[in-house]
Parts: sequence; C-alpha cells; structure tokens
Amino acid sequence: MLDWTDRHCRYFHRLLSRHALLYSEMVTTGALIHGDRARHLDFNAAELPVALQLGGSEPADLAQCARMAEDWGYSEVNLNCGCPSERVQRGAFGACLMREPSLVADGVKAMLDAVSIPVTVKHRIGIDKTESYEFVRDFVGTLSLAGCRTFIVHARNAWLQGLSPKDNREVPPLRYEAVYRLKQDFPGLEFVINGGITQTDQIAQHLEQVDGVMLGREAYHNPWWLSQWDAQFYADAGQAELTRETIERQMVVYMSEQAAMFGTPWQTIARHMLGLRHGLPGARRWRQVWSDHKLKALPPEQVMALAHQRAA
Repeated sequence: MLDWTDRHCRYFHRLLSRHALLYSEMVTTGALIHGDRARHLDFNAAELPVALQLGGSEPADLAQCARMAEDWGYSEVNLNCGCPSERVQRGAFGACLMREPSLVADGVKAMLDAVSIPVTVKHRIGIDKTESYEFVRDFVGTLSLAGCRTFIVHARNAWLQGLSPKDNREVPPLRYEAVYRLKQDFPGLEFVINGGITQTDQIAQHLEQVDGVMLGREAYHNPWWLSQWDAQFYADAGQAELTRETIERQMVVYMSEQAAMFGTPWQTIARHMLGLRHGLPGARRWRQVWSDHKLKALPPEQVMALAHQRAA
C-alpha cells in the first residue's frame, strides 16, 4: 500500500472504525536510518492502534528501526516479506526474503530483543510457481522458533519474475486452504489472512478458520465498509449513528487543521476519501469536485459545499 496508507489515510479510516488495527505504508530501514524520520514516522494519536511496516533484511538495522517504532508510540512493528516488486527485490527484502528464512528469523529475533511491542511478519504462501505447502510451513516454523507469534499471510504465491505488483495481486491463484492448514499445524500461533476479500460474509467465514483478516485495496476504495466492522466484529455499536456526511465534515476540520499547522494542501488529504460515497447517486460528480486541483485555493469547507451541490 505504498503511497496509499499514509497518516492522512489512517486518520480517515480511524474515524470509520475505532478498533481495526491500521498499518502504515512499508518504510525501508534505510529511509528511517538515513532519511527524514519524522516524515516517515509521525502520526496522529487518534490513529492508534497502528502498526509500522518495515522493509529490510539486516538484523541490526531492523532492530534499530523497531526501537524507533516503539519510541514513536507504534502499537506493533511488522516485517514485510510479501512485496514482490522488482524495486523491493533489488533492495533484498520483501517476498524474496522467503528464500532466506534463517535471515528473516535473525531479523525477527533482533527486533524482539530490542522492543517490547509485538513483532509480526507479513508474507505470501510461496514464491514463483512452486505451490509447496511445506515451503511456507517451514518458513513459519523457522520464524516461530525465533519468537514470532503472529503471521499475516497473503494467500497467493509471489511471482518474482514476469508479473507486475498489480498482476501479483490477481494472477497467482488464491489458496486460502494453505493458510487454514498453517493454523491447524501451528494452533498456538496467530494467523491473519489476506487477499481477494471483498465481502463481510467472507470475513466471517475466514474468522471461523483463522484469527484475523487483513483488508487492503477494497477497504481503501470502499471505505464506508469499515463503518460496519465495529458492530459486526467487535461488539461495539458506538459507530452505528455514523453518516458519510459526518465523516466528511470531520475530515474537513482535519484538513483545515493540517493546513494551519503544517501547510498541508487539502488535496493531499482529500484523495484518500474519494471512495466515501462509493455506490451512491452523484458519487462521480462528488469525486470530481474533491479531485479538482483548480479549486485548490478554496478552503475545504467551500469545496465540500460545492461537492454536495454538484452531487445533488
């Protein structure tokens, strides 16, 4: 979710669900150690609970960045072993790390020794076209011996050659049964399933087999879906009175605050809420207004009024 789940996106999603664990974009260890830490790590306390997802492979660097995550107040640090992009492979991290479980285990142990917050791993069920359950079973087993207790599993292989990252989310077949089998073989570990999940009933079915469900692009493009989760999965009906208009107004207040404090243009924030009226009459015209850079000089309150006028 690079360039998607930034701090503004997470603030928006937290308005919709009080309880869902939110994840950052993947941030490389190099960017944190040598770059602008605050730019990558700062977040609004309202986003909590929130996990920092790291990309890296050197145990010492991972440990250093895990300490940063804990010091900054993150709820969890997550190591990405699932991203298949060629850029990530050139950095020797992401899905290609599944070929080196001992190195990943060293990284996990180094992070666990460095922090008290949970350390988790996100990975695929295999790499390239080899669909061997034993491969992912042994990967999980090796990491569990290093102390990892929670695995977020995208239920597809990652093809490291010949497919774009987009195709890697669609072409390799989904094999949910492999994730279910991991839970059966490692009942003491926590497994969160990911990949191709677009309906509430699918979430409920998966929760009968595993411990959690991770949602990515569907939640981003159809964010109002999140507003149902607290009541359905956390026995919290407190969000039942939410409306899309309430959320939009809260985001307008946030946009104004961010502009006043940091000079953040409202368009930088509004892009994350363009799916809020997904499926409603007038949604396209509403999106067009919030996407119109010709309106950038207007305050967000006026943009909202114009969006509603056009969508009516």
